[in-house]
Amino acid sequence: MKGDVKKVVLAYSGGLDTSVIVRWLLETYGCEVICFAADVGQKEELDGLEAKAINTGASKIYIDDLQEEFARDFIFPALRANAIYEGTYLLGTSLARPLIAKRQVEIAALEGADAVCHGATGKGNDQVRFELTYMALNPHIRIISAWKDPNWTFNSRESMFDYAGKHGIPLPLTKAKPYSSDRNSLHISHEGAILEDPWAEAPEDIFVLTKSPECAPDKPTYVEIDFERGNPVAIDGQKMSPAKLMDCINLIAGENGVGRIDLVENRFVGMKSRGVYETPGGTVLWAAHRGVESLTMDREVMLMRDSLIPKYAQLVYNGFWYSPEMTALQAFIDQTQENVTGTARMKLYKGNCILVGRKSPFSLYREDFATFEKDQVYNQMDATGFIRLNALRLRIQAMKKEKMS
Repeated sequence: MKGDVKKVVLAYSGGLDTSVIVRWLLETYGCEVICFAADVGQKEELDGLEAKAINTGASKIYIDDLQEEFARDFIFPALRANAIYEGTYLLGTSLARPLIAKRQVEIAALEGADAVCHGATGKGNDQVRFELTYMALNPHIRIISAWKDPNWTFNSRESMFDYAGKHGIPLPLTKAKPYSSDRNSLHISHEGAILEDPWAEAPEDIFVLTKSPECAPDKPTYVEIDFERGNPVAIDGQKMSPAKLMDCINLIAGENGVGRIDLVENRFVGMKSRGVYETPGGTVLWAAHRGVESLTMDREVMLMRDSLIPKYAQLVYNGFWYSPEMTALQAFIDQTQENVTGTARMKLYKGNCILVGRKSPFSLYREDFATFEKDQVYNQMDATGFIRLNALRLRIQAMKKEKMS
């Protein structure tokens, strides 16, 4: 209702939903609208955003470069955990949302705004990620969730297209190509339209970061990635900042068709959804990181850490980045990474990402113990008692069955 809210900070992308929401907030609440766009690696998608926001009715817009913070404080911690959701998804969108919401709350405090607003629908995960972060960082701020607001009259994208056309709001997508995309330094996601049919193959024209494997180079590309305490720090010997490194590995991997994923995932709210993702650099870094870990991590520590990967990924996916359990889990993960320093050599070829070499000054691999050739350090007879002790419970079970038969 008009007068209820004086000033609102809107998480703004310039896409269909948030473009319409700017005008809707003005009409519904009669409040000042401040737009906020986080630069988390969208590249050219930010071009012209300021003029568009102002022309649509916003009083001002913040466009903050958060690329380094995103890579350093969100992508890399998840990489140290080898986080992957449902065995496939490297959490590109999930990791960006808490950072965007955090900065949105900070801007609201700077501007004296009494509300924050987002354009996530009531069906998806992003509504949860945004609102959990808002509440964790400012439990008193008012949240306007447009799609769940009783004053929201739109019931489809078609009706929003019509509204945008009526009010002269320019859009980056059209009725003929209505895919919804979300891009950052880790990935780009594609949803909607034909992709809502899980049997339909994604058309080639939706892909942005990756070449089709059929069109990728006919010769493999080799790349070496250096890690320090679980974080990637250099590519082919050249040290880079976190954001620069992500840009570099995305280009190399994308050129070789690496990182395309087509999945049906389980949303937090209970339904399944189909998404097509491009995560070129993240795919290579994930495999390279595991390669260095294979040399440097103790077996039991790795087993314990790996048992926590599904929980870590679930917390990120469901929006609990700022929860106490996430803080505790990250502390454990980081302890496991103390010796994860070394280099992985990756072979990229027509969509394939293959680990072909790894080395580390903290390597626990001992060729003199592992060799199939003659050695002086390992007595193979020691294995006899080891096996018999491990087989004891199995033997007892077998003897009991014999007795009962």
